[in-house]
Amino acid sequence: MQGETKEEMASSSSSLLCNLGLLVLAMAIARAGPVFRPTPWSMAHATFYGDESASETMGGACGYGNLFSTGYGTNTAALSSVLFKDGFGCGSCYQIRCSGASACYRGSPIITVTATNLCPPNWAQPSDNGGWCNPPRVHFDMSKPAFMKIADWHAGIVPVMYRRVPCPVRGGIRFLLQGNGYWLLAFVMNVGGGGDVARVWVKGSNTGWISMSQNWGASYQAFSSLGGQSLSFKIMSYTTRNTIIASDVAPSNWNVGLTYEATVNFH
Repeated sequence: MQGETKEEMASSSSSLLCNLGLLVLAMAIARAGPVFRPTPWSMAHATFYGDESASETMGGACGYGNLFSTGYGTNTAALSSVLFKDGFGCGSCYQIRCSGASACYRGSPIITVTATNLCPPNWAQPSDNGGWCNPPRVHFDMSKPAFMKIADWHAGIVPVMYRRVPCPVRGGIRFLLQGNGYWLLAFVMNVGGGGDVARVWVKGSNTGWISMSQNWGASYQAFSSLGGQSLSFKIMSYTTRNTIIASDVAPSNWNVGLTYEATVNFH
């Protein structure tokens, strides 16, 4: 402006840059969405299944397949149905510590496990004697290696304290693709934040957004011809309802049986 001193011009420029910086920061926060926070500690019980090799935990109701190759390892648990939520609890993460039993290890060490399976009800047994996963019980049926990190496995069942926590994943959301020329099935894995998924959409380079339906566990399907197109995905978190877009996750020459990793994730 005419008559404005150098000091006034410098101050105006500094104020403008500051405002632009705040705007960029606000946009970044909005893009990242809500950050998942740990929940309060609650009481439950835990058992284990399988042996020290954790071979019986492979596969499971969430569809994660070989838990070693998909990155989940042995720190996993099957959830009772009230936590499993018809598959929408897949991928959620919990801190668990043994509490109030002689079998608990000294200091009550804490382990973080990922939900990879369903612990189904056993209606032939009472809920307090064998039917540990009968509704409305909150129960964790852990892999044996995970259980052995918090308690003496000879106890069979122990009382625990648990809470939901952000999933300690690395990298972006991963998509294992299956199907054929007219049907796409995507297994959604390595999800950060709350770890769970509510809805998934897919977009080919020649299509708009296509809503995918839950097939089972953490797998979602679309009855569309998407071969020869690069694929983008939009994912909604079940817990926070936050939605992120993973653009061009799979190239146009994508193949079934391969896993593709996005550059984005929940926090």
